Amino acid sequence: MASGRNLRVRPRPRREAGPARGGGTAGQRAIARWTALIERDLSRTLPHATASPLILRDAMRYCVCSGGKRFRPLLVVGGCEAVGTPGRSALSVACAIELLHTYSLVHDDLPAMDNADQRRGQPTCHRKFGEGNAILVGDALLTLAFEWLSRDGAPNALAIIRTISQACGTTGLIGGQVLDLQAISQPRAAGERTWRDIARRKTAALISASVVAGALAGGAKPDQAKRLQGYGEGIGIAFQLIDDLHDQEGLAQALGTDATRAEAERLITKAVETLRPFGKRAEFLRALAAWLWTTAG
Repeated sequence: MASGRNLRVRPRPRREAGPARGGGTAGQRAIARWTALIERDLSRTLPHATASPLILRDAMRYCVCSGGKRFRPLLVVGGCEAVGTPGRSALSVACAIELLHTYSLVHDDLPAMDNADQRRGQPTCHRKFGEGNAILVGDALLTLAFEWLSRDGAPNALAIIRTISQACGTTGLIGGQVLDLQAISQPRAAGERTWRDIARRKTAALISASVVAGALAGGAKPDQAKRLQGYGEGIGIAFQLIDDLHDQEGLAQALGTDATRAEAERLITKAVETLRPFGKRAEFLRALAAWLWTTAG
């Protein structure tokens, strides 16, 4: 049950116009630095070398450590920093979010869902380890994520768990996947309204929850969490618009290429504007918005 399709970033010339400019090299360096820390902690989070059963350990590591942009865990770090707390305080939450995202991809690739042969340039989990093991790998990643969310002693742990659970449940990711399956089986009945609902549930819900969970881990006040939720919702829908633009499906088919790109730009610009009260503390969230816009092409 993937929260957004696998976004394929293509090399493009540097943009001189568009939203969220100013991430620049400093922003790129920060993204690289935090990505490395997240990769390190993800490896520590997963079952160790002697864990049993070995096939489950190997398959979990295969799926989680296969690359990816780590966009959602980076948003967790950004949300934490925006409320004035060092991003390291939210690394366990960031790793849990990535485990949840990976679980959704493993299940989304299954024969009963997208029946995909490849993910991130390598065989999907069920192609390499078998369908039954892939189902259990997804279950194991989902369970491990909530174990980490509940054991680190982070502030607002219950609020974080509630926020992420809602984003992954029937009103979020899983509900969005059901609507996606219906849209695939009845393509003529799926219009713009359907694809917007899918984008909101299947992609934007977890992206927004990532920012809010990071802010809560940093001790956010209610008004701060609410404002960052708005940033995440805008970035989340823009993420799906850009993904559909690359694949020429979903909202891109419903709206057309130019309108899809224009809406993504508008949403990213508006999301960045909501960060104004946070000042320099939200610089990393601005850098992530700038990165997202460079993928629009």
